[in-house]
Amino acid sequence: MESKAKPKGTAKLEFEGRAIDLPVYSGATGPDVIDIRKLYAETGAFTYDPGFTSTASCESQITFIDGDEGVLLHRGYPIDQLAERSNFLEVAYLLLEGHLPNQAEFDKFKNDITYHTMLHAQFDRFFEGFRRDAHPMAVMVGTVGALSAFYHDSLNIDDPVQRKITQHRLIAKIPTIAARAYKYWLGQPFVTPRNELSYAANFLRMCFAVPAEDYVVNPVLAKAMEKIFILHADHEQNASTSTVRLAGSSGANPFACIAAGIACLWGPAHGGANEAALNMLKEIGHVDNIPDFVAQVKDKNSGVRLMGFGHRVYKNYDPRAKVMQQACHEVLAEVGVKDDPLLKVAMELEKIALNDEYFVSRKLYPNIDFYSGITLKAMGFPVEMFTVLFALARTTGWIAQWDEMNSDPAQKIGRPRQLYTGAERRDYVPIINR
Repeated sequence: MESKAKPKGTAKLEFEGRAIDLPVYSGATGPDVIDIRKLYAETGAFTYDPGFTSTASCESQITFIDGDEGVLLHRGYPIDQLAERSNFLEVAYLLLEGHLPNQAEFDKFKNDITYHTMLHAQFDRFFEGFRRDAHPMAVMVGTVGALSAFYHDSLNIDDPVQRKITQHRLIAKIPTIAARAYKYWLGQPFVTPRNELSYAANFLRMCFAVPAEDYVVNPVLAKAMEKIFILHADHEQNASTSTVRLAGSSGANPFACIAAGIACLWGPAHGGANEAALNMLKEIGHVDNIPDFVAQVKDKNSGVRLMGFGHRVYKNYDPRAKVMQQACHEVLAEVGVKDDPLLKVAMELEKIALNDEYFVSRKLYPNIDFYSGITLKAMGFPVEMFTVLFALARTTGWIAQWDEMNSDPAQKIGRPRQLYTGAERRDYVPIINR
């Protein structure tokens, strides 16, 4: 990847009586970046940034977020336009290739993906090694990592052709693996992919079809699933994406890197947030209980948290939440849940939070997790599958970020430093003298 960062000038840092000039770069948009790569060599000091909230760990051309303005762009395109007008495979092509495909490019890409949707027959035996009640995310972590045992022909990360084949295989096979994890959890037989269906429709069929009856994919639900996949496809350098990049910086094979990303996503503070939001709405139960719940949220000593509101990056309305809200209404209307009590609680809670000075001053706006949990529940998915669907969609972003990193000749193995506050040097004392 050729760097597009533009030199802007220097920033002066004074440390222990010395003045040091640090380069400043500007990206295509967003804040300027102070380059501190030579700081340690020139001063012997590190920067201290827990959580890396003020540190750019890489240069990327894939996704841009402006949290203050509520902006999310994929290769320059606003997320709401992509979710409303595009489809998931087109967005996947955009993330991987850097531009929207023409018809010929899209047809070839779609064919390349559908060519790889099947799993090796021996691969199904991996599922049998898990307990019947194993969490689907545990199954995802194990089985995706195991793909490296089957595809030795595409593990050379220095070969662009092999990297491309791996990208296609992962995007194609993740829905099949996710649906099998769900079916195994239910105790139902696996469903073979049907390549004449769209990416989302094929996944829904693999999840919900059973041999005893014909299954026709509802187009409204398939459209909502496409939107959910697009909205979760990539989100810049979040915890799981950073995990994929850090694992990839060591030269690890791509399947291992994606498995690492899935493991990170499993954390309740990351991919499990929509499940937490749904559980919160269930606990509230009825709109009449909202005032008491809000009072508890405001009480610092209550331990009650408002889930599905606020975001680590967005300090404005999450642009994905607006699209997800519309999809939520469409799904609920289609499946006949016009008076869903959870939706009523959600709408009233949203109304209060957007007008209450306590939440407004803290910029606790609804995020995508607030609506996605209700939508997935209405579509028939249990909460155990919520993060699996997140991982399915985010695999496209992960593999795009992984490929971009491996295309950068300046890439180095990740090695964060630390502020050590433990014991100073001391000598070993034999156990008899302690």
